[in-house]
Amino acid sequence: MSLQIGQPAPDFTLPASNGEMVGLSDFRGKHVVLYFYPKDMTPGCTTEACDFRDYHGKFCDLNAVILGVSTDSVERHKKFIEKYDLPFLLLADEKHEVAETYGVWKLKKNFGKEYMGIERSTFIIDKDGKLVKEWRSVKVKGHVEEALTYIVKHLT
Repeated sequence: MSLQIGQPAPDFTLPASNGEMVGLSDFRGKHVVLYFYPKDMTPGCTTEACDFRDYHGKFCDLNAVILGVSTDSVERHKKFIEKYDLPFLLLADEKHEVAETYGVWKLKKNFGKEYMGIERSTFIIDKDGKLVKEWRSVKVKGHVEEALTYIVKHLT
């Protein structure tokens, strides 16, 4: 399945950091910032999560929710949230099924080693459940502001 802008975003249900099962369709009527990141507690992922935290109120003002997804466990997500006071849900995609559906489960190379992992990516889904924007191979610096600006310019 390939994702296409303007088409319905693939629905899913995953365990969330609040202890509940959460589905994308639970957020119909709101814009969703669905961001995939490699690993809790790592430098780039922490910076990105804290940037989303710092802009959380502005996203809320625009009727947008933030959902972070990685292959970490719910327990690890809870520790990440507590340590950095993150005000949004983190979803545990431990079997990387949602990451595969969204095309972000990739062969990565780091220090000469190859392994499969999440390619940092963000998807904006409108209040009707349609995929309206995607960023792949995201560079953390300035990305959250870019996502916020997209919502302001195109969805308000």
